[in-house]
Amino acid sequence: MHERKHTHTSLLRAAVLAGAAAFCAGVGAVAAEPRLAGAGASFPFPLYATWLKQFARDPAVRATYNSTGARVDYAATSSDAGVRALVAGEVDFAGSDRSIDDDDEAETIERGVVALPMTAGSVVLAYNLPGVEGLRLPRSVYPRIFSGAVSSWSDPEIAAANPGMLLPPQDIVVVVRADPARATDVLTAHLSAVDADFRRDIGRARAPDWPADAGFIRASLNDGVAAAIARTPGAIGYLDDGYAKLAGWRQVALLENKSRRFVTAGPETGAAALAAVPFPDAELPGGAPDLRAQDRDPGADNAYPITAMTFMLFYATGYTGERAAAVHDLIDYCVSDAAQEQAPGLGYVPLPDAVLSRVRDAAGAIQ
Repeated sequence: MHERKHTHTSLLRAAVLAGAAAFCAGVGAVAAEPRLAGAGASFPFPLYATWLKQFARDPAVRATYNSTGARVDYAATSSDAGVRALVAGEVDFAGSDRSIDDDDEAETIERGVVALPMTAGSVVLAYNLPGVEGLRLPRSVYPRIFSGAVSSWSDPEIAAANPGMLLPPQDIVVVVRADPARATDVLTAHLSAVDADFRRDIGRARAPDWPADAGFIRASLNDGVAAAIARTPGAIGYLDDGYAKLAGWRQVALLENKSRRFVTAGPETGAAALAAVPFPDAELPGGAPDLRAQDRDPGADNAYPITAMTFMLFYATGYTGERAAAVHDLIDYCVSDAAQEQAPGLGYVPLPDAVLSRVRDAAGAIQ
């Protein structure tokens, strides 16, 4: 067992270094010390890469936030790999869409962990119905589409939500991810919160057991799902909102939220979904506030319902000297207005002030 763990750690170290090298090759060499290494979730990588390049090279950012002249490398591996790297002491920080669970957090008990939300993203339902724009899907319907219980576009509840719209008497073809994915996890967590039958029969997972007899199409990555929807009239599937916007996908459903309003994904509706995240009234070992929370069915009037945060995980203790200063500089920049305002342009949801205030307070526990 120890040999297996050693082999895994060596491979993980190689992945982190390879990813860091690739990132540095893209932004050019910067002779700066100290140097921090991170690894983990691939979902926020485009935004993190932009921030880290600016942190290291942009004169205005360096002058305001980077007091040590530090360089920070981030390897897009996976959330699970990032957490394992942190637990093993291989990196200075990790990125994780699922934050960190109590078992993994307990393994870092000597140094502790501080989990900080950094940005967020929404998942949209993209469809292929020629001539149908602005499709509305009630919250009583779209979870049952993904459980196979609603299988026709002529379903009475869909028709009632779209008066005057000519919906075809056509079977619904559901397209889902074949690979384990953050988008699947975020979608199924929301559907489980909304629909008890979905929660019982399928549940939250990055790679759920979709109903075998429902004729679902499976495709890998956002690209594969989008291609399958595009070539299949009557199809519906899910995409990261940032991907859908960059791809210019026009047929995206308006979803009925908890307040019974039909909304579409965007920076404002995504931020509204995060404004009242139910953070626990608890602390992590080491004294940092516990920010490991999501709102799986937000209640704000204009909240887009399928929106979730992604996290950076830092040790609570053990950074010294300029490395400690670099960690705090990095966090200060990531939660600054200058950084957060860049999120929408790259397909992410900026964190609302209420969340950013909590992040800044929690970061104070890092020593």
